Amino acid sequence: MSAIDPRDRGGPAQPLLIVKHLKKYFPIRGGVLGRTQALVQAVDDVSFEVKKGETLGIVGESGCGKSTTARLLIGLLPKDAGEIIFDGEALGGDLSLRELRRGVQMVFQDSYASLNPRLTIEESISFGPEVQGLDDPRGRARDLMERVGLNPDRFAQRYPHELSGGQRQRVNIARALAMSPRLVVLDEAVSALDKSVEAQVLNLLTDLRRDFGLTYIFISHDLNVVRYISDRILVMYLGEVVEIAPVDSIYAEQAHPYTRSLFAAMPSMDPDNRTEEPPLAGDPPNPIDPPRGCRFHTRCRFAEDICKTHAPKLKSLPGNPAHFAACHIHDPESKHSVTALEAAE
Repeated sequence: MSAIDPRDRGGPAQPLLIVKHLKKYFPIRGGVLGRTQALVQAVDDVSFEVKKGETLGIVGESGCGKSTTARLLIGLLPKDAGEIIFDGEALGGDLSLRELRRGVQMVFQDSYASLNPRLTIEESISFGPEVQGLDDPRGRARDLMERVGLNPDRFAQRYPHELSGGQRQRVNIARALAMSPRLVVLDEAVSALDKSVEAQVLNLLTDLRRDFGLTYIFISHDLNVVRYISDRILVMYLGEVVEIAPVDSIYAEQAHPYTRSLFAAMPSMDPDNRTEEPPLAGDPPNPIDPPRGCRFHTRCRFAEDICKTHAPKLKSLPGNPAHFAACHIHDPESKHSVTALEAAE
């Protein structure tokens, strides 16, 4: 593959994806007339960038807005507010939804539910290129089956129920690549697989990123998997971004108390390293009525009065401009001090 991508409009230094102040609220309707009674704030003012050729890992508890964000990025859900800019062109402006879906594809968690049970594997992979009018969709499908480790002579005419979970996920990966995308969103794409199969699929994704010049957004609960495949990690909590940093930086030091709790909950291979108490107590607050100020203050042992009234901004850490966290502890204008975290060690 050449160093310069002919599809690249803004140059290699321009981020492939820029998300600005993205919001998505889901209405809860009731009554005889079905009027909106409340709003679930699933994604609330989320902003981030994805560089060309990198893998951005997104982590957080269930219900934090990871999957909703992914669906907003590929246009499966309409956004309520904010901007999605793909290689310098804004969705709804110079960039149409049809063009976005040519450049951004998604691999879902449920490998069976995301495939049409009435289509053969070859038909599933070639369907998108046929709809988009691309050349030789069937030949493209067979080439991609070979590329993801499925012999087209054996698997092309099979149906999804005749494949294993790992084989179906390889089909989903091939189907995503059939559109020649530049960005692939992987939403828990390996979480339902056995560990041995998971390792094979992760290595396959790494090879495909290199060979096809892809950029990934990788959503997962498994922090070890995220560390293996990601270049940067974004942490979400209750619809907001609380920390984003290069993978080595965030594994060396977690700046946000919530991120520290997530990492503390990781299983240890050391039998002597036992968890005496849960690193994080309680359930996340109701997204219909999130807490005022910092949304994590109801579960944070470092919370003070300012956390209950003022929402912290995402700011870079002193001495580490690539590491961002939304916590008053790292705000020099706050009465908090970073020594509060250090004292807890």
